[in-house]
Amino acid sequence: MIHPGTEPETISAARTGNPEAFAVLYNEHATEVFRYIRGRVRDEHLAEDLTSETFIRAFRRIDSFTWQGAPVAAWLVTIARNIVADHFKASRTRLEFAAGDYLDLESDRVEDSAENAGLRELAAVEARETVERQLRALPPMQAEAIRLRYLDELSLSETAAQLGRSVGATKQTAFRAVASMRARLAVAA
Repeated sequence: MIHPGTEPETISAARTGNPEAFAVLYNEHATEVFRYIRGRVRDEHLAEDLTSETFIRAFRRIDSFTWQGAPVAAWLVTIARNIVADHFKASRTRLEFAAGDYLDLESDRVEDSAENAGLRELAAVEARETVERQLRALPPMQAEAIRLRYLDELSLSETAAQLGRSVGATKQTAFRAVASMRARLAVAA
């Protein structure tokens, strides 16, 4: 049996594939990792998901962990910090829309009715109208940055060239525009 509190032995056992040993690590550190992540993201469900991802990544990489005298929690929090950073980096570059507007459900669809096709078209029109309404509320430079970068799907350097600005300034403009749109959508919801 693996006893809590004996981290070097627990890590050694977990590296050999002992699920009980990894369970001890999880039980000892899950709350601490969750608190760390929860302090950085506003959504409790997202914090739970990112905590799970932290332990999945730790499980996959346990064989590369080298004991250096520091607590295992430090290693787990480092993984969590990287996962949170990855999450925020990814969210900066995407506009979020309802997934149903863009999912291709052809493989799951037995029969496509005219009603379903009409509902999908209505949802697409509503999504386009929402985006256009949000773009009209932005300052002109921000709106143009969003149109070029995300709607016209230009690269960051192509968008910067079109706007006559540096890549850094363009990236910041697009980031501020997306943040502004997201804030207005959150208030409207």
